Amino acid sequence: MGNSFGCSASGERLVSAARDGDLVEAKMLLDCNPCLAKYSTFGGLNSPLHFAAAKGHNEIVTLLLENGADVNSRNYCGQTALMQACRYGHWEVVQTLLMFRCNVTRADYLSGRTALHFAAVNGHIRCIRLVVADFVPSSPYEVMRTQIDSARADGVNLKNKNDQSALSKFVNKAADGGITALHMAALNGYFDCVQLLLDLLANVSAVTFHYGTSMDLIGAGSTPLHYAACGGNLKCCQILLARGASRLTLNCNGWLPLDVARMWGRHWLEPVLAPNSDSVIPTFPLSNYLSLPLMSALNIARECGFKSMTTLSDDSDICAVCLERACSVAAEGCGHELCVRCALYLCSTSNIPSEMVGPPGSIPCPLCRHGIISFVKLPGSPAKGSKLHMSLGLCTPCMLHSRESDSQSPARTREIRKNRVASVSSDLLCPVTCSPFPSVAIPLCTCNDGPCPSFEPREVENQEESPHRPQTTSVDQDKMDNPRLEKTSCSSMFWGRRSCSREHQCNSEINA
Repeated sequence: MGNSFGCSASGERLVSAARDGDLVEAKMLLDCNPCLAKYSTFGGLNSPLHFAAAKGHNEIVTLLLENGADVNSRNYCGQTALMQACRYGHWEVVQTLLMFRCNVTRADYLSGRTALHFAAVNGHIRCIRLVVADFVPSSPYEVMRTQIDSARADGVNLKNKNDQSALSKFVNKAADGGITALHMAALNGYFDCVQLLLDLLANVSAVTFHYGTSMDLIGAGSTPLHYAACGGNLKCCQILLARGASRLTLNCNGWLPLDVARMWGRHWLEPVLAPNSDSVIPTFPLSNYLSLPLMSALNIARECGFKSMTTLSDDSDICAVCLERACSVAAEGCGHELCVRCALYLCSTSNIPSEMVGPPGSIPCPLCRHGIISFVKLPGSPAKGSKLHMSLGLCTPCMLHSRESDSQSPARTREIRKNRVASVSSDLLCPVTCSPFPSVAIPLCTCNDGPCPSFEPREVENQEESPHRPQTTSVDQDKMDNPRLEKTSCSSMFWGRRSCSREHQCNSEINA
């Protein structure tokens, strides 16, 4: 027997369609049995929504959600579809999941990682800006910083002041071991992600701590600057220092960031990280990926719904950008009208600052280049006509999903966390007696005056393990290869030590 009306064959067909992107097959199966959207593979490893999100099949993700799939469903590891989409950088899928009001603050069972951690580890900056969209108000950036500036002026404890902000709490949420998204972005050398996270009130002084029996290769009590020193990216170290990071912070091993850089062979960082350094730290402007109008565009898209985003009546004005849909939003300031889909796409992808007068974080208007802070809904725009097929909840539930029909009840909004981490055997974690520096090669960064290149695949990493290979050959190889899929990075050793066979089973099923 299967776990969807006894039709395991149909459920496996839907899983295959979601993995392969077969939209026609998925539509046919869901038309026959909409409850297949809640099907999960044997053992509850992954649902069709997890497969579609991990593979980036946005149309199938939309189809599953419209047919009653739970947007916050977890797999065997406690990971949601949002985490899978952020892991692989499918920002369009993240956008769709946000429109269906997914929970961005959930953490997995194994390491306490949120979707923000998954996006930061792999440097998916568009996913980061989307995940934090509901926390960044559509108002001038100076307003968001007023409370912090007043705290500095009054001499109030800045940490206590920031703890009152929902944005600061979410961005600084730590996974197991105290590792934040800023730690992982700095470790892997993603300068753009580090800059955006710092603009979003990430704590530059956050420190890690010991966790159970797992071994931290850098050491407990390490700041993002320690992790940046291990990663070897010069610009990451510079922006952290420019934002207030201290060169004199000692971790629990008694190491300065300079000591970490020396241990990992990052010799080009020594002039910057030296305690008595006289190096000039450049000033960095706000990140071009800071998008203030994203919240307003996302809320309007949620209100209008997916169906109204594609309709076009005879008396409606056509969007001047796509020439396909009716205008439904207007930009505050210049007043130019767009369709909500183009406005949402513009807020999600633009990384060009406005050429005309506009506050930091504004998005340039595609018609006049005026800085847009927020969008407003036009009076004649249609509202969402349906409740996203909520009537499917009245259908006969699957025998193994009988409790999912009332999963949206307010009484069950509190998250059950009793299975988190405590049920994982300590035998699956790295013991304390492990060598702090095992024989695992981390790609050496040789970029003294530019952003760190993308880390290379495993086969390139194996070629670079020879100690007799000159550095010029490694640099040329970094410039020639640009793959991003299946890359290896510094963080693979850290998170790999905290994972267990559960996550390997879920990932192998998706990547089969």
